[in-house]
Amino acid sequence: MMTDQHLPLLEATPMLAEVPLLPHMINGDGMQQMILVQVNPGETFTIRTEDGHVQCITGPAQVPMVSPNGTMPPIFIPPGYISQMVEENGMRKVLVLPHTVEFHPSLPPVPPHLPLYTPPHPAMLHHPHVYPTELPHYVHQLPALPIYTEQDMMCHSMSVPIHEERSVKMQEQLQRRLKGGYLGTANGVPLPHSPPGPFIKGSQVAMHNGNSKSRTGLAASPTPPRLKHSGRTRASPTSSYDVKDPEEEVRRVQELLSAVCKPAVGSVTSRSAVLSWRPPLPIPSETDTHSHTHAHTALLLSYELALSQSGTEEDFKLVYQGKDTKCTVGDLRPATNYYARVCVACSSVKGAQSETVAFTTLCSAPDAPAAPRLLQRTKSSISLQWRSPNDNGSKITGFCLEYHEQGKQSAFKEVYSGLAKQYKVMRLMPSTKYAFRLAAKNDVGMSAFSAVLSCCTTSCAASPPAPPSPPRMTEAGVTWLSLEWSAPCGSASRDTLAYILEMEEKGLGCGFQLKHRGEEQSYTVKDLKRFTSYQFRLHAHLFFKQVSATDTEGTSQPSAVVEYRTQPDRPGSPGKLSLYSPAEPHSLHVIWEAPEDDGGSPITQYILELSHTDGQWDAVYSGPLRQHVCECLREGTWYKLRVYCQSLGGQSQVSEILSVETPPLPPGPCQALRTAGEATSSEIPLCWDPPVCDGGAPVFQYCVEMAQSEEEDQQQVFCGSDVCCTVNQLLPGRTYLFWVKAFSAAGWGSLSEMCQASTAPGPPEQCCAPELTLKTSTSVLATWQTPMCNGAEVCEFRMEWGLEEGALELLYCGPLTQYEVSDLQPATEYHCRVQAVSVVGAGLFSDVAMVTTPASVPAAVEHVEEIREEPLVGVMAQNLATTLALQWKEPHCHGAEISSYNIDIGEELPLSVGKTSYYILENLQPDTTYRIRVQAVNSMGAGPFSSVLKLRTRGLPPEPPVLECVVAGPQSLKMKWGEGPSRPQNGRGTHYCLHMQVGADRSVCIYSGPCHTFKVQRLCEATEYQFSIQAHSEAGMGPLSPPYTFSTTRSPPPQLKAPKVEPIEWNKYAVTWEVLQPMRGDPIVYTLQLLRGREVEQLYKGPATSYMWQNALASVTCRLRVCAGRRSQDGGELWGQCSLSTSLPVTEPPREHKTSSCHDPVPKRSWPLTDEPFATILLFCFVVLAVLFAVLIQYFVIERQ
Repeated sequence: MMTDQHLPLLEATPMLAEVPLLPHMINGDGMQQMILVQVNPGETFTIRTEDGHVQCITGPAQVPMVSPNGTMPPIFIPPGYISQMVEENGMRKVLVLPHTVEFHPSLPPVPPHLPLYTPPHPAMLHHPHVYPTELPHYVHQLPALPIYTEQDMMCHSMSVPIHEERSVKMQEQLQRRLKGGYLGTANGVPLPHSPPGPFIKGSQVAMHNGNSKSRTGLAASPTPPRLKHSGRTRASPTSSYDVKDPEEEVRRVQELLSAVCKPAVGSVTSRSAVLSWRPPLPIPSETDTHSHTHAHTALLLSYELALSQSGTEEDFKLVYQGKDTKCTVGDLRPATNYYARVCVACSSVKGAQSETVAFTTLCSAPDAPAAPRLLQRTKSSISLQWRSPNDNGSKITGFCLEYHEQGKQSAFKEVYSGLAKQYKVMRLMPSTKYAFRLAAKNDVGMSAFSAVLSCCTTSCAASPPAPPSPPRMTEAGVTWLSLEWSAPCGSASRDTLAYILEMEEKGLGCGFQLKHRGEEQSYTVKDLKRFTSYQFRLHAHLFFKQVSATDTEGTSQPSAVVEYRTQPDRPGSPGKLSLYSPAEPHSLHVIWEAPEDDGGSPITQYILELSHTDGQWDAVYSGPLRQHVCECLREGTWYKLRVYCQSLGGQSQVSEILSVETPPLPPGPCQALRTAGEATSSEIPLCWDPPVCDGGAPVFQYCVEMAQSEEEDQQQVFCGSDVCCTVNQLLPGRTYLFWVKAFSAAGWGSLSEMCQASTAPGPPEQCCAPELTLKTSTSVLATWQTPMCNGAEVCEFRMEWGLEEGALELLYCGPLTQYEVSDLQPATEYHCRVQAVSVVGAGLFSDVAMVTTPASVPAAVEHVEEIREEPLVGVMAQNLATTLALQWKEPHCHGAEISSYNIDIGEELPLSVGKTSYYILENLQPDTTYRIRVQAVNSMGAGPFSSVLKLRTRGLPPEPPVLECVVAGPQSLKMKWGEGPSRPQNGRGTHYCLHMQVGADRSVCIYSGPCHTFKVQRLCEATEYQFSIQAHSEAGMGPLSPPYTFSTTRSPPPQLKAPKVEPIEWNKYAVTWEVLQPMRGDPIVYTLQLLRGREVEQLYKGPATSYMWQNALASVTCRLRVCAGRRSQDGGELWGQCSLSTSLPVTEPPREHKTSSCHDPVPKRSWPLTDEPFATILLFCFVVLAVLFAVLIQYFVIERQ
């Protein structure tokens, strides 16, 4: 018996017919009945017993088996194992042994004291098995692997760099998927594996690197399988990682495969290049052959190398597909740019393309040129011409022409070498055949020689050859004929003959036309007409090649004329099928057109095929006619028909399929019309069965007809696809007769048998529309009559009332037949309906009655308000202080159109205006409050006044202020008007608009705002300008002031640069300064000033720009400055700003030969304070004072806050 832990092995063990095992036949002695099968440790032996059960025996054990016929059955041995028969004590044993015993690192070593095979299991000896009809199956299986922890796995695993940790994890996941077979499917669809393994009969097996695995994952390999260290045995449950979504696994594998780098280029030549790339998964080394995981990974990956010359996506072509990571690409063109990329695939999962790498092949020798062409030949010379071949990246430097005489065993000799593309070979023998070949060369080398050109020089006295035999036809086609012929009799072996084949189409009368010229003795004439006769004849010529068409020297007489015919072609498909007459329920009359192309031969017969099921066609007609009547068909059935024809050329394609449906017949009568339940006072439910015969078309509609007696006309009460219906809107307590009929595409069927049914008592009948009588403009009296009670007395009435017919509300409920409605609106339409109620239920509502109340005075005016905006600027008066603009919303007219409005402003009589929604009150008092009411008037009278609206008129617009110029400059004028601050706090007061005259009759507003001052900039000097001002406030725009005239002043000259002082001699200086141009015609004068401390002395005044000055006080420090002035025509002068001062340069006094006394006192030097040092000291003091104030403010104000 087997334990529970071996149950997974039983499921994982395939049968004999599911595993490809190598047969080894072991025939035992026919006299021996008992045979023991030795089961090795770690192996499983599967046997099918007589009752059909499968039993799995795990080694070590010996299985006793009994042969029913006394012979030993064949035992199938797994690949890599051998069978050995051992006889002990008259008992034969079959041992299954591996070729070699290999050590697997994941398995613990076998202790030396334990034997390889254990003795027979005692429990198995007394349970002999009988050989079944199917052969036993012996499967090799490794024992369960030991369980390792993650720490042990980390200790024994190879070291991986940190930056490749993610890649390694993905590799391990892929390897686990490959081992578990999870990459065998993607989205539930099996994926093929590469490389394909042997097919197994009777099962589907996935192949991994040559090791076949069944669906359960059990291996049957030539060598014992090597398993990766795992945390569970084969019998352990599947981990959570292994049951992930297959789509997610495929996506992760695709992401890993897409990480391949671009190929590396090496060993580039002119015709080949070596490309290599790194796989996204590591490839094991030769010494690491024991690693089963790496072996799986290396063999599972396949690579696709694509090459392109342009680099575009459409130009890439596959040049290699395989498992190697290195490829030598050949057949490349020299000096050409190429682009390469690689793609990795694992099973059917394919990664993205890698980056593109570009390389250029080297230059090479030129391609072999074409054979030279014969231009002309004589008795002693031959002229040849040729074309340049492809130079392969290096310019051609010359051609080499060689020749030798045919018939002699002599080598080729060079006859020409150069860049010319034609050459004339001289000094040849007459009637001699020569062979020529050509080669090209460049800086890289010389190309291969071209094909050999054989040609012959002319003879001194040539005689035409004998007429050849006529050509023979070897094979005929539809548009071609293959002909061959033999050389004419008596031709010399040294002579080279050319043949001229001529053809004429029979019946055209165009004569023979040249079809072929050459030395070949066979030719295929193409582009002929099908099934047409052609005549041929042949000429022989002494010329070998390229005989001129006008040169007939040496041409033989034509051969006898022969006639051959091309084969007929297959005819075209016949024309489209059509119906000759409308289709009938049981027959179809079809016709068709003859094919447009009969293939050259007449049509012998047509074959018509018919089909009413998919894929099955039956021939219903065969003959020469082009019409046929198909009979014995079923009504309402779709049929497909097609036709094809036959001729001598063969069978044509089938025509277009004609799909046609036979017309159906009307259906039969429906069955068993009956009531489907209890009838109510207004409804009777009915049901029926479909007709027995539908007439060939599905019944999709039924019609129920009703009548109160057999003499009355029947009326339709139901039409639909259901087989039941409810007839409603019937009168209670009545008897009705019903019939039903079916409808299909063929029409209506006959009526069914009659069915009689009665309704139950019901609610009262529908009341008549109530009568509505006007009492006053706000009240209406409604009256109505009692309807038929239908067997139950009416107990009450319900009246609904409303403004809209679809929104009526219950207004009265009681036994009376009248009701007065009050508090209604004038000139309003009202709706009313009544319903009668009995103990059975409520009847239908009556028709809606309508009434309209009479007209009345208008309603009160609402929404009276002042028009704040100015939409009526053109209508209102200019003086807003005496006007008020009103607007209101038109009230309800109450049935009579409003004719006018009355406006009450507090006077004795209201002001009457026409029909309008606004009005402007004029001639009012400024700045006055009014109480305003509005009243609508129609033909019925005046309505109530609106609510009181208080409005106040505006004040009068302000007068313009007095404008004056407070500051006048050469280019600006500062204006001032009125009294008030220069910059007011708010802008709600009076605003001013300052205008300036810019033309004779045009002025522009240069300022608008609440300020009282404005400075006009960018004006011209000494020019008069006219200004006017205007004030405006909330009361409106005031009048414009009279014009004011102001003039700008003249501008002074600009400041000059500091004068230049140059010493001439002791205390004598030359002073010069810059020149200014006259300003607007006014000349410029200058004044030179001497500065002694704070004293200023004028040295010169005039138009000159230089001055000679003698310093009388040599001991005093002096400075000079210059100022420019503008002299007007009236004699006035306008002086500008003085220039910067210039100090006097130091000059040495003349030496005196007096001996000074040592007791003379030394004069003290004085330091006068000039303008520049004084300004510097003043600025410094201001800066120090500012810093001091800033510190005090920071300390006493900011920090204390």
